[in-house]
Amino acid sequence: MFIFKNAWISIKRNKGRNILIGIIILIIACACTITLAIKNTAVDLIQSYKSAYDKEVTIGFNRENMMKDFDPSQEEGRTNARERFDNIASYTISDVEKFADSKYIDSYYYTYGVGLNGNNIEKAEIESNNDMPNGFGHGKGNNFSTTDFTLTGYSSLDAMSEFINGTYTMNEITDNAWDVAFDGNYVFINQELADYNELHLNDKIQLKDDDGNTYEFEIIGIFKENEEEGQTMSMFSNSANALVTNANAVNSIVSGNENLKGDLYPTFIIDSYDHVEKLQDEFYEKGLDENFVLQSNEELALSGVSSIQNINSFATTFLILTLIIGGVVLFVINMINIRERKYEIGVLRTIGISKLKLTMQFVSELAMVAVVALILGAGIGAVSSKGISNSLLANEINSSNERVEEIGKNFGNDGGMPNRGDRGEMRGKGMPVVQAYDSIDAVVDIKVLVELLGIGLSLVLVSSIASMVSIQRFSPLTILKERS
Repeated sequence: MFIFKNAWISIKRNKGRNILIGIIILIIACACTITLAIKNTAVDLIQSYKSAYDKEVTIGFNRENMMKDFDPSQEEGRTNARERFDNIASYTISDVEKFADSKYIDSYYYTYGVGLNGNNIEKAEIESNNDMPNGFGHGKGNNFSTTDFTLTGYSSLDAMSEFINGTYTMNEITDNAWDVAFDGNYVFINQELADYNELHLNDKIQLKDDDGNTYEFEIIGIFKENEEEGQTMSMFSNSANALVTNANAVNSIVSGNENLKGDLYPTFIIDSYDHVEKLQDEFYEKGLDENFVLQSNEELALSGVSSIQNINSFATTFLILTLIIGGVVLFVINMINIRERKYEIGVLRTIGISKLKLTMQFVSELAMVAVVALILGAGIGAVSSKGISNSLLANEINSSNERVEEIGKNFGNDGGMPNRGDRGEMRGKGMPVVQAYDSIDAVVDIKVLVELLGIGLSLVLVSSIASMVSIQRFSPLTILKERS
C-alpha cells in the first residue's frame, strides 16, 4: 500500500512530466489499436477469400511422363509419342463416380462434350482455317475437328464456368429453363447460330452422328460470347457452333453409339490442398491412367489475396516501428526523470526504503499513467478503426455483390442466381464470398484489447529499465553529498 500511495503522490506532484508520458503512451495506444484492428480485419478478409474458392482438383495430362524418352529428331520417336497419346486409357462417368467416392472429396461436377453434325440446322460457316469449333481437344477418339457442332453437357450449374466467368452471357431464356436444363434434350445455342438459321426459343433442332442416328433438342436459351472486337479473324465467334446442354443428354448419346467418343472433364471439390498427392495415388489405384495427373487451383485461390496480404504486412511493419520508436522515447524520458529525482531516491534510501520497493514505486507510477493512457487510446482507436476497417471491407463486399449480380445476368437472371441445386451456393470460379461480413462493429474485440494490454505492459517494462538500473546503482550517501 505504501508503494502505491507514494506513487500516486509523486504523479500528482509531477503533473507536467506525467501528462507528457501519458500523451506519448496514448498516441502509441491509439496507433496500435488501429493497426491491430486493421491487421485482424486483413486476416479475416484473407480467410474469406480463401474460403471463397472451392478447393478444386482436375485431371490433366502428365506431360513430363508422356515426353519421357521422346526424341523429336527421330521419326520413330515421334511415331511412338503419337501412339502413346492415342492409347491413353480414357475415363468414363462411372470412373468419375468411382474416383469421387473418397474421404478427401466433398463433391464433384463435370463437363461432357461430343462432336455432332447438323440434320435440320446448318453450321455457321467459319471463314478462317485457324478457327476451330469450341471443343475440348484431348482424349482418345476426339472427333470435334471433323464435325459441325460441339455439344457440351454440364452436370450442374457449378460446371458452367463460361457463364460464371462471363465468357458467355444469356440473351434470351424460357421461363422454365433452369427447371429442365439438367435433364432431358434441351439446349442453349449461340445467338449467331440462331440468327444464321432463323431459330427462336422453343424451336427444335436435330443433330446426327456419323452413323446417321439423329437426336432432337428443344431450344430453351440463346446466349452470346463476350469477346473483344477483332479478337478472331472470322465473321463468327469461336463459340458460334457450340451447343450447351446437360451431361445426361451427352452421356445418353455417347453410350448409345460405341463408335462415338466424347471428352469428359471432371472437377473434384476436396477438403484440403494437402491431400492432393494422396488423392492422386488413390485415383491411380482405382484405375486412372498414369499419363494423367491431378491439378489444383491453389495458386488461383491465393492470387486474390495478394493486395490484402500487403495490407497485413504493412500493418505489421507499422506496428513494430511504432513500438520501437515509442519504447525508445519512453526510455529516454524515464531516464531523464530518474536523473532529476536522484536526491529523492537518496533520501528514501537513507530512511530505510529498500531498492526493491523504490523500483516498484517508479514502475507503479509509470503503470498508473500507462493504464489511463491505454484506456483512452483504445477508445479513440476503436472509434477510428471501425471506420477504416469497414471502409476496407465495404470495397470487398461491393465487389462481391457486383460479381454475383454479373453472374446472375450471365445466366439470364437479372434478379439473382438460378436455383443452385443441392450444393446450395455458387462458389469458386473467382467469385469471392464475403457477404457474411456486412460490417465489423466489434473490430476492437477482446483479442485486440489483450494484445494492447500486452503491448502496454511491454512498454512499461522497457521504459522502466532505466529506473531499475539506476536505483540499483545509486549510493544514497553519494547522492546526498552531491546535493550538498
